[in-house]
Amino acid sequence: MVSVGLPRDRWRWVLWAVLSGGFLLVNFHRVSTAVLAESLGRAFDTTGAQLGLLHASFFYIYAGLQLPAGVLADRAGTRRVAAAGVAVMSVGVVWFALADSLVSGFAGRALVGLGGSVCYIAILRFCANWFRDDQFATMTGWTVAAAGLGGVLATTPLALAVEATGWRTTLLVTAAVGGVLAVGIFALVRDSPEKAGFLPVEGATPPTRSVDLGTVWSNVVRVLRDRETWILGVMLFFVIGTNFTVLGLWGVPFVVDVYGTTVAAASTVVLVGNVGLLLGPPVVGTLSDRIGRRTDVILASAVVFTLSYGVVFLVVTPPLVVFAALLFLAMFSNGGTLLAYTVAKERHAASASGTVTGTVNSLGYFGAAVFPALMGVVLDAYWTGRTVDGARVYTVPGYRVAFGLATATGVVAVACAVYLHVRTSSGANARAVPADD
Repeated sequence: MVSVGLPRDRWRWVLWAVLSGGFLLVNFHRVSTAVLAESLGRAFDTTGAQLGLLHASFFYIYAGLQLPAGVLADRAGTRRVAAAGVAVMSVGVVWFALADSLVSGFAGRALVGLGGSVCYIAILRFCANWFRDDQFATMTGWTVAAAGLGGVLATTPLALAVEATGWRTTLLVTAAVGGVLAVGIFALVRDSPEKAGFLPVEGATPPTRSVDLGTVWSNVVRVLRDRETWILGVMLFFVIGTNFTVLGLWGVPFVVDVYGTTVAAASTVVLVGNVGLLLGPPVVGTLSDRIGRRTDVILASAVVFTLSYGVVFLVVTPPLVVFAALLFLAMFSNGGTLLAYTVAKERHAASASGTVTGTVNSLGYFGAAVFPALMGVVLDAYWTGRTVDGARVYTVPGYRVAFGLATATGVVAVACAVYLHVRTSSGANARAVPADD
């Protein structure tokens, strides 16, 4: 491997950036349907529930494969898993862009989710090997920030590109970019400093060169038997499910329908929310590593998340700048709840790093698979039959119920965070299993 003369601690950032470019595309595609909603509604003649299912088809596959992705990352390593994932995702994007029916579009977007499903866990496996354990929350934050940048690109820039060239051509261009990144990941990335010709990082999780199937199965059993795995996963089920439903699908239609703006203008408002997702994880993750506190930061973030959507539920039509600020706060607070990955990793042996983060991630993204269609059903129930250019226009009462649902998910997330914080503060079951020998 050629490191162009860079020392290990600089080269690892280059490799992380290449990997994060792939994850940026994952988030671009999973939230792009907010801007594409009207175009997809016209192209496939969908109801709100059908549009929610089309958006969620990414997450059905994505969520279901997080545990296998974690096991695969532990067994096969970051390089091969991430390169294959980005390549498959790019093929799915081409399929989706060329789809001529709702069924074909559903299959194409599901293939995008299949490829994207391995990328986040593979990067976390990379970070565990290339960075110290006390830097893991920071790196998790920066990795999610890369996803936030993908979300930013999926708002106003995507809307302008669609206006200029159409949604199908725009997606085909992103597929080409993904193909280039897949080649770059395979050519450059190595699973550990040792495989790149460097000394290991002191204080990092040791690379799992050969995890036998017995150890893998033992890790899976221990992770699934750990009560905190389920508490962390349920909390993320509601937080991730709600945030990606609002940010990735119904946020833009809400602004267009309630405030009477154009799609391009509405996407700029949602862009503010993506900036929150861009800034929150690295800021909160770095803060958590520096002060050495986890669960109290998670609890505070869950409260902010709930209050943000609660205000929208109560007011329904706050000034647009206020709604943008509330969306920013809801997404910024996501940086705190994502410390769940760090808490989960710190509870288990090094050989289970990918397995435990994959399990928690899987539970979280099942929420993103459930809530888009659920909110679509709510909005369809209040639909008056009005359409504009073939796209359905939904009512203020419908959106109020939808944001009431979002607020209720926050209440459950706070309850999970309180339970976790109390358990941790009391010293109960601080670590599920001992570290690897």
